[in-house]
Amino acid sequence: MNNSRRTPKNRNTRRSIWIAVGTVMAVGGWIVYTNWREEQRAIQRQEDVEAAVDSYLTAKTASDFDTFVSTLSIQSVSESDYTEEELAERYETIFQGIGANDLAVMDQEILLDEEADQYRLTYTLRMDTVLGRLDDLRYETVIQETEDDITLEWAPSLILPGMEEGDSVRVSFTEPDRGSIYDRHGNLLAGEGDAYQAGLYPASLGEGDQRATNLDIISETFDVSVDHLENLLNQAWVTDESLVPFTVVEEGETPEVTGVRYQRTSERVYPLNEAAAHLVGYIGEVTAEDIQEDPTLASGQIVGKAGLEAVFDSQLRGHTGGKISIVDTSDEVKEVIIENERQNGQSVRLTIDSDVQRDLFDSFENEPGAGAVMHPLTGELLALVSAPSYSPQSFTRGISAEEYSGYMDDENTPFVNRYTSRYAPGSTFKILSSLILLDDGGIDPDETNRIEGLQWSPDLPGFGNHSITRVSESVSDVDLATALIYSDNIYFAMEALDMGEEAFTESLNQLPFGDNLDLPFDMTPAQFANDDTIDGETLLADTAYGQGQVLMNLIHQLVFYSPVVNNGRLTYPTVLLNEQRENSDQLFTDESVSIVRDGLIESVMHPNGTARGLQNVSHSTGAKTGTAEVAGEEGNDTNGFLYVFDADDQTYSFVGFLEGQRSGDVIDRFDTFLDNLKPSISDYAVN
Repeated sequence: MNNSRRTPKNRNTRRSIWIAVGTVMAVGGWIVYTNWREEQRAIQRQEDVEAAVDSYLTAKTASDFDTFVSTLSIQSVSESDYTEEELAERYETIFQGIGANDLAVMDQEILLDEEADQYRLTYTLRMDTVLGRLDDLRYETVIQETEDDITLEWAPSLILPGMEEGDSVRVSFTEPDRGSIYDRHGNLLAGEGDAYQAGLYPASLGEGDQRATNLDIISETFDVSVDHLENLLNQAWVTDESLVPFTVVEEGETPEVTGVRYQRTSERVYPLNEAAAHLVGYIGEVTAEDIQEDPTLASGQIVGKAGLEAVFDSQLRGHTGGKISIVDTSDEVKEVIIENERQNGQSVRLTIDSDVQRDLFDSFENEPGAGAVMHPLTGELLALVSAPSYSPQSFTRGISAEEYSGYMDDENTPFVNRYTSRYAPGSTFKILSSLILLDDGGIDPDETNRIEGLQWSPDLPGFGNHSITRVSESVSDVDLATALIYSDNIYFAMEALDMGEEAFTESLNQLPFGDNLDLPFDMTPAQFANDDTIDGETLLADTAYGQGQVLMNLIHQLVFYSPVVNNGRLTYPTVLLNEQRENSDQLFTDESVSIVRDGLIESVMHPNGTARGLQNVSHSTGAKTGTAEVAGEEGNDTNGFLYVFDADDQTYSFVGFLEGQRSGDVIDRFDTFLDNLKPSISDYAVN
């Protein structure tokens, strides 16, 4: 009985124990779950904050200020009396003004203030500016979290540390003196020189018809429109006693004209003007495009715009001095962010001879073409001319729309640099073909080819209806010397075909086709075929006499033909005085060089030589002419080339080119220049 009464009690006790245990387990599980949920929320919160910070910093370092401002707290922006658009514009203005670029974030840290339950962001920003690099810009801000968004609190110190409401950023510059460009003798090619500011003096212009007459005379004298002069005179600040600038003129070009007065000034001058425009180039004021390409530039600065002025701009320009400061509402400097002293630019000395450059340019008489003179042993370029040309002085002073349009509308394209432009070289290329055929093709220079008539076509399947044409049929038994004297296309085509495509191509590949020659000019390398492979007998035959797909500029020709005057070695060119350029190893044998050299001299001396017109030159020369055919809209056009070297003393090698003419025209154009060339350079020793 007693046992039966104790049984329910024991069962109830056990049941209570299990309920208690279950309760404890449930409560413990809920606590674990709650803690896990809190951890997940904290992780997600951290990730959301990091994502917002990443968007903020990415936009700032990319200078994408529209996106950057969108990551900021709207309330904090509006409390500073900005709209988002206005704030983005202010950032753009300040960062462009200081030339901020290459922005990078360092030491980024996101910290949670547990007491305030609020995240804070600190980071250091590095940037380059117009005055140098800033490495230690330390920023700090609070991260604002709402149910809808995570943003960063804005304050003026987020523009530059230390800025407060009402502060602004001031940039001041001390421009360095720009370096000059000199020729080999120290003559100025580009640099500071005297000039005169021509200005209208209203009190002397008179009234009515007298005034109109005087303005007409001024317009005609200085090539300035009357409308432009009237607009200048109508400016609000002009009085009768004002001097109203309208142009700058060079020293010695200050005629006495009623109503005009002059003030001495200085400017960047180009003494050779058009004669060296493509080589030297010109300077001008920085444009928005320049700043976009190089953010370290600032509005108002002067930079090289073309030619060597542009290539050596950083050296010539030097380093701008100045400082970037934070100023308060009273215009007082609160803090100097960066300050530098100016460093004047360094000058550049060229191998160019100003007298040779001017004489060569004058020889063209504005006919389209180009010319180049090089010392064949040292590679020093003595003259580089492209014609017609333009006035760099006009661009430096601010070229008028009318003058610029005149250049652009000129069918002879004066802006084109023809000495760096590639053309089919025509028969001048036979110099190189002769050396290759002798050394690598194994031809016997005394062996003759029987050639009859003006045209020839080999009995080869790949040649089709294509035929080779020569200039003269007066000689039927043609050896190498005769082929050079008469410039026989058929002879060179025959010998190249016998040598074969593979062997001829292999020989050409030993030469610097595809090389930019390490010159400070923008020019495409020479080529002997579009894909560097001579594919087919027709192309091989045409290549041998400088047609086909051969393209070279004048400097290429001087280099590739230099072995005939430099003991079989290539002479690499330079335009910088005292720059040492090593010649190539000997590429062609002395015997081959001697044969070709003698043939080029005979091309001048022989009564039927294609270069016989140079017999008028008072010193001994060797030469090769070339007339290259170019496909035109109405049949083929021709370009005339002439390669010449001093056969006595090797003081120069020269290539001249006339667009749309033949080689005989080139000789007539340059024989006087060549006659005077040697004496003009014989009084100095080429380094």
